[in-house]
Amino acid sequence: MADREGVVTSYSLDAETIDLPKGAWARTHRRRLFAGGKPVLALTQGQHRAYVFPLYTPAGFAVTSERPADHPHHASMWIGADHVHAQMPAAGGTVEEYTYNFYVDEVFQGRAPGQIRETEVSGTRLEDGRFEIVQELEWRGPVEWGADAGRLVARERRSYAVEPGTVRHRIDVTSTLLAGEAPLRLGPTRHAYFNVRVADGMIAANGGLVRDDRGRQGGEALCGEGARWVDFTGPVGGGHNAGVTVIPHPLAGRRPFWFVADWGVVTVGPFRAVPLELDAQHAFSSRYTVLVHDGEPDLDEIESILEETD
Repeated sequence: MADREGVVTSYSLDAETIDLPKGAWARTHRRRLFAGGKPVLALTQGQHRAYVFPLYTPAGFAVTSERPADHPHHASMWIGADHVHAQMPAAGGTVEEYTYNFYVDEVFQGRAPGQIRETEVSGTRLEDGRFEIVQELEWRGPVEWGADAGRLVARERRSYAVEPGTVRHRIDVTSTLLAGEAPLRLGPTRHAYFNVRVADGMIAANGGLVRDDRGRQGGEALCGEGARWVDFTGPVGGGHNAGVTVIPHPLAGRRPFWFVADWGVVTVGPFRAVPLELDAQHAFSSRYTVLVHDGEPDLDEIESILEETD
């Protein structure tokens, strides 16, 4: 393909192989996307969820953090949710509510941790020159009495449409969530849904800056409703700066609630006040554009993307 600056690009999506000692085996796996021979991102399957790590700028700087010490459940660029309630049928036509968390990797406020696991993946070069990765995922509760494989709480199709560039990579993420074995309710919760944790060197304490379209700066000022985009830019080494811009697309009847912190996390939460109710006949789709850029964000391109979404 030709990117915005006319650079010809080819793609490959390769499974990472590790030469383990005889008798050892890997519980998780990683698939790397290369554009023009350079790494763009990797799909990583952790023990508790699927996520993107590493995430690179065109110059090759990694801009996200995997399992930081203060929040080891923060997984670079990921989707997850706490307060997930399966409405399971029970004896006599009654319904029992089974509650899980798909956000923290251990029991959290009494809710057992589930797993979000990839079951299928495919990669396709699109006609417009972008490369699209599509994952099929299962949200399963933990192994428990009567559920040897964990209860199937939800199914998700997650796609990444990648447009590489010489100063930024654009990634359009679409998540479509469906109920699993029974209807479900998600939320209300602040621990959901689309999240980015930037690299430690980029946080405010190390010279980074987080801001939004309203000209506000600092995590405390950005939290809540109102922002149309949030950008976190900071030092990545060698005198260079790089950053990540998160642009949620509008959702009918829902306004994004942001949780942003100077120590490095950006969360877009559509279920802060109003829960999501899903049954077998309905699905919930949300979309997010992510710009992974070298130097400062391109405000003109961000404005152009906002016009696309209106």
